[in-house]
Amino acid sequence: MSEKRIAAESDAGSRADVFVSLHFDLTRTAAARLLAEGAVTVNGAPAAKNTRLRAGDEVGVTLPPVRETETLPEELPLEIVYEDGDIAVVNKPKGMVVHPAAGNESGTLVNALLYHMGDRLSGIGGERRPGIVHRIDKDTSGLLVVAKNDFAHTVLSDSLKEHGIDREYKAVCVGNLRDDSGTVDKPIGRNPRDRKKMAVVPGGRNAVTHYTVRERYDGFALLDVKLETGRTHQIRVHLSSIGHPLLGDTLYGGGKTKFEKQNADLLSGQTLHAYRLTLKHPRTGELLRFEAPLPAYFETILRKLRVLSENAR
Repeated sequence: MSEKRIAAESDAGSRADVFVSLHFDLTRTAAARLLAEGAVTVNGAPAAKNTRLRAGDEVGVTLPPVRETETLPEELPLEIVYEDGDIAVVNKPKGMVVHPAAGNESGTLVNALLYHMGDRLSGIGGERRPGIVHRIDKDTSGLLVVAKNDFAHTVLSDSLKEHGIDREYKAVCVGNLRDDSGTVDKPIGRNPRDRKKMAVVPGGRNAVTHYTVRERYDGFALLDVKLETGRTHQIRVHLSSIGHPLLGDTLYGGGKTKFEKQNADLLSGQTLHAYRLTLKHPRTGELLRFEAPLPAYFETILRKLRVLSENAR
């Protein structure tokens, strides 16, 4: 599989291995290995790891096929909100990883889907990601659409790329935003100092997040958030970038308030729920809208925040 990226002004002077690592979501070691194997080109010519880039250079990378390992069905709780011959919509619980990866070989949504649906899933995602059209983070709960055949998967993937699938979230952020609504339009890429994190970076991929304040508390706010794009950790990174990390999100600046420390038993990661999903059925074109109620822990957090605000008056 080949992919290409264009070096931005901010990339001018960067070494090829650094650029490939940052823009193709690879470790520096993996990037160096691809360069050594001749799998990286700059403007069509093979590049060395110390090749210096200029703005406008086209960097191509030929990625080797992923070596799949067997993914086994597991009898796990699975809330299926809707299902027909082409798609299923599931309400993923907080704490469940979507698909197997290093360190999470079992207990994932894919393991559960394989048990409940067997071979009635699309194969486009490969053995590791059968039926998976889009993802949400482990500690984010809520709605996902699953493709049950390759036709549905192709149509849904194209719709996602063309912003034809609306994904709306409920989130609690730290601090009170100045405005009742707003948009964060900042590029997102791999954090150059911490490969486990994403960040707002020059030359990153275009990312747009819209938010509306639904309820204000003493030092916190409940938000409706709508994605225009779907980058890894997008909502978490964008809200953190404007000084309002998600409640409980220690990876991106949350977890520092007195309230979070006092309620650590309720908070395991970000307070974020994918509550509404709107899409056109891949075969019939019918507009479908699904909603998932807030999980119990989320409702408990909101009750506590309301009490906190009342006591602060």
